[in-house]
Amino acid sequence: MKHTKEQIDTAIAKSKEIIREAFSEFAIDDMAITWTGGKDSGLALWLIRQVCQEDGTQLPKVMTIDEFDTFDEIHAFMEKYAEEWALSLDWRRNDDVIQAAGAELNAKIMVKDLNDRNQAELKRINYELNAFPFEAESYVGNHLMKTVVFNMYLEEKNVKAVFQGLRRDEQAARVQDDYFEKKEAAHLIPEHVRVKPILQFTERLLWDTYELYKIPYCVLYEQGYRSLGAKTTSAIAEAGVAAWNQDLENTVERAGRRQDKEKMMERLRGLGYM
Repeated sequence: MKHTKEQIDTAIAKSKEIIREAFSEFAIDDMAITWTGGKDSGLALWLIRQVCQEDGTQLPKVMTIDEFDTFDEIHAFMEKYAEEWALSLDWRRNDDVIQAAGAELNAKIMVKDLNDRNQAELKRINYELNAFPFEAESYVGNHLMKTVVFNMYLEEKNVKAVFQGLRRDEQAARVQDDYFEKKEAAHLIPEHVRVKPILQFTERLLWDTYELYKIPYCVLYEQGYRSLGAKTTSAIAEAGVAAWNQDLENTVERAGRRQDKEKMMERLRGLGYM
């Protein structure tokens, strides 16, 4: 059942309240926005832009992580709106790992061929083998291609608060999330606060918001994808049926994602995964 405009605007008002609270606590230069090109981070970015336009505030810098195993459609979508919205978009990836793999998915990477930071990160997750296959959605791959890149960005840019497009109903590991989550400094993890302004949105409410306010989205959602991750491990949920026309209430949103990753989400998040 579709949500009413009043219900949508109530959810939007809550998100804007959280965004404004973050702006009141942190300087613009100390904040960043994570954007993946997916529907959740897209809604969060749109809401932050709305607040900035309403309040005459500068938009914080925006970062994205290229995990190498990516959809061309996502890249095209992000490039289009980064230009149209005049975003200060910083593309980041772990080139050391990509080079060690010869830029080939599933190639064997020898640990000894990685730089000191990546070897230290493998020790941090207690990885003891001398090699691993290059894939973005494995435990090792997620850590090196996403979490490490994210933490290195925070370190380099001295980011104190980062906006993330996460929803409570998307993944069991996020059900207890708060709008503000402080991450204490730890080995290879800089102290920072994670701001999650769309936690209260459900998948249906999100798409109803997209429709009402004509928010742009990646064309892959029209093809039947509901959740986008790595290209080779993301599957269409219902071919030819747009995400918002599927049975969102009685089916699993992330069923098209690699399931061993879904099962280890708590472990990944303990390492700083988004």
